[in-house]
Amino acid sequence: MADKQTITLPDVGDFQDIEIIEVLIAPGDLVEAEQSILVLESDKATMEIPSPLAGTIESVDVSVGDRVNQGDQIGTLSVADGAGQAPAPVPEPEPEPEPEPEPGPESQAAAEAEVTPAAAPPPAAAPARADTALGKTRKPHPGSGDGTREGGRKLIHASPSIRRYARELGVDLEQVMGSGPKGRIIKADVKAFIKTAMASGGGGGGGLQVSSIPEVDHARFGEIESVPLSRIKKISGAHLHRSWVNVPHVTQFDEADITDLEAFRKSLAKEAELKGVRLTPLIFLMKAVVSALQEFPDFNASLDASGENLILKKYFHIGIAVDTPNGLVVPVVRDVEQKGIYELAAELGETSQRARAGKLAPGDMQGGCFTISSLGGIGGTSFTPIVNAPEVAILGVSRSRMQPVYVDGEFVPRLILPLGLSYDHRVIDGAQGARFTSYLSRVISDIRRVLL
Repeated sequence: MADKQTITLPDVGDFQDIEIIEVLIAPGDLVEAEQSILVLESDKATMEIPSPLAGTIESVDVSVGDRVNQGDQIGTLSVADGAGQAPAPVPEPEPEPEPEPEPGPESQAAAEAEVTPAAAPPPAAAPARADTALGKTRKPHPGSGDGTREGGRKLIHASPSIRRYARELGVDLEQVMGSGPKGRIIKADVKAFIKTAMASGGGGGGGLQVSSIPEVDHARFGEIESVPLSRIKKISGAHLHRSWVNVPHVTQFDEADITDLEAFRKSLAKEAELKGVRLTPLIFLMKAVVSALQEFPDFNASLDASGENLILKKYFHIGIAVDTPNGLVVPVVRDVEQKGIYELAAELGETSQRARAGKLAPGDMQGGCFTISSLGGIGGTSFTPIVNAPEVAILGVSRSRMQPVYVDGEFVPRLILPLGLSYDHRVIDGAQGARFTSYLSRVISDIRRVLL
């Protein structure tokens, strides 16, 4: 004769109001003593709750999302006569690993970073999973037939850090097959899922669950002309898309007073003309940026392929975005810290000419540490540039304008330059971004600071 027993939540330590993230049982399931029946998640740990007895589940009184405490009823269990009872041990919390960094950004000229192989995206229906520890097959929940919980959602076994990691990347863990113990999802599974999704186009097929843009017959609405994209736009477009998808962008805006800088630049115009060069504000910006990179080394860096180490660069190669008839290119000016303003002006002028003529070699666009994109000669008040991965930051410069500034009790006209710094939030936090632009603004406002 069966004996009906109530299952209650055992002592879980100092945790209170712990959220249920997985219910591993359903009425009718056969369970063994100490078989996991619930998964709870606190802010810092995941813990599995074992069954105190072997038997058949009669009822389940909790659901995913409920918050429970010690002594709360979980359900009821029918125990056959003579079934041995195992004391319900205090579940050991699974400590949350250190936050998992995201995959490292990719180089424009390099192939995708290598990712640890793992399971491919699962088929539409997953078979009931075998519990290897017990030699039994866990029954799927009612109405699912595919190992999903009630409501059609798949059981997800993943630590809090993996859940947060997937959330930040926009990955639906229900689409990821776990390769860890008991089907647990690990970081390599998420990485492999992203790589598979991107290799298949990153759109309509699944992966990051981003719907493809619907195809529209534009000719229905009027006359059209189809013009192929230039080779440069095709290449740079793919690179920009990878950077935007892989890099969590933040943009910090600031302003620099360049009144004194502009007066100094104009005072050197005749001297520059005698040397056969043209001094533009960009030359001084390059020197100011190097000064800021020396002050804040994390901005002169790249994540390695694993995304777990920061490569600090001891050289200062600055990429300069150049507008050409065929699209945007970013040649790199090397060792900016070692060159004077006239030498930089000559090199930048010659490089820009080759870029517009389509004569840049691949090596001319590799090895950059930091990029400057200046639209000051065209217009605009501000913009948010896309990080040129594997760099971790890019400076966007808009058109300077005269505006009143309150100085010593009165408003005076000053020439103000808008700045927009986009950066990789995995490497740089908001406080660092603000300090960088504040320092850069001070250096630009008084270019003599580069000598300090």
